[in-house]
Amino acid sequence: MKRVILLILGGLLLFGCQKKAETAVEPLIVAMELQFPPFEMAEADGTPTGISVDTAYALGEYLGRPVVIENTAWTGLIPSIQSGKADIILSSMSITEERAKVVDFSVPYAASGVTLLINTDSAVKGYEDLSADGVKVAVKSGTIGAIWAQENLPAQNIQIFDEVAACALEVSQGKVDAFIYDGLTTFELQKKFPETTFVNLENLPGTLGGWAVAMKKGNTELKADIDAFIVEFREDGGFEELEKKYLGEIKSVFDEAGLPSFFALD
Repeated sequence: MKRVILLILGGLLLFGCQKKAETAVEPLIVAMELQFPPFEMAEADGTPTGISVDTAYALGEYLGRPVVIENTAWTGLIPSIQSGKADIILSSMSITEERAKVVDFSVPYAASGVTLLINTDSAVKGYEDLSADGVKVAVKSGTIGAIWAQENLPAQNIQIFDEVAACALEVSQGKVDAFIYDGLTTFELQKKFPETTFVNLENLPGTLGGWAVAMKKGNTELKADIDAFIVEFREDGGFEELEKKYLGEIKSVFDEAGLPSFFALD
């Protein structure tokens, strides 16, 4: 009799474990490159932090799923969702026609263009000067700045790097005339090299565009949920709070220059 009772209890326990496993919530794997402060960055101990990180956790709470941040090199972001290693990309990624061929995008949650970090001894003052003979321009591989340069500048004027830090160093040392990147980063980089660089915050023509969450093509249910989250988060003031928390200084600079903030999509 004891043996029968034990077998029954064992079966119930096994059934309970199976039921629990079946109903376990899958984590939301979020790929981002933690090299774009204050949107995507890491603390000294490696803990992810920043606007995109806070947004990812808010999205996870909305979806009822725990969030796992995967620090991923920029060129590996899209492959990470194509291969299933990540569910979404939330990494200040602009919507482009080329990217939209291989991933699906949410509605935009922010917008930005690209600007110039320029060496103080260079003859370059704005984007109009970048095509001149002898001008050297640094770009980061796979970015909007790199795409713009390849479409608008002579090939011999372009030098491609994998890291933002390398591009900035080339400018500060006068090895290139300018670095094409977003306004927030060029603004912060100039503060690191105040004697040798300056910033032109005017957006290069055709580069102002929306940032969105990217996901594997055909995942219509996830896209609908993320779209709904972005709309609700905006209406509830979530992006406004993140702007106050992380972007106070740069927002005031943009306001003085008459430039739109990152979350002004109208």
